[in-house]
Amino acid sequence: MAKPLDARERISQRFPLREPVRGRVVVVGVCASGKSSLVRALVAWGFEARSCAQEHSYVPDMWQRLARPQALIFLDAREATVRNRLRSNPSDAQIAAQRERLAHARAHCDLYLPTDSLSPADVAMQVIAWLQFLEVPLTQR
Repeated sequence: MAKPLDARERISQRFPLREPVRGRVVVVGVCASGKSSLVRALVAWGFEARSCAQEHSYVPDMWQRLARPQALIFLDAREATVRNRLRSNPSDAQIAAQRERLAHARAHCDLYLPTDSLSPADVAMQVIAWLQFLEVPLTQR
């Protein structure tokens, strides 16, 4: 009798690695790092952008298999910043678990950006400058 597949194996079989989609930008990071604000800004600028809830997934390369980005942006924030932005009190262990789930994405990201001392506009401007450097095309405007 065959051993049942775990979640990682099922995802790997259902979503094999394929070529990145030209122009697609994916944003990952810990909770409250600014992913949603950044995606809204990138879409407003004309980029095909989306966030990926990699911090909640036990499939290390979910961002790669499902989203297939040309550019991967990793936003990070210190524990104190996360707690302040969430107005809740996630434990250090919960935040550490998110970072562990994000390790593969961090190792493969095109830009790693700590957002603790940055406004949403500052984050957007830095990322847009980097995307222009990478020659990621606008897909809408």
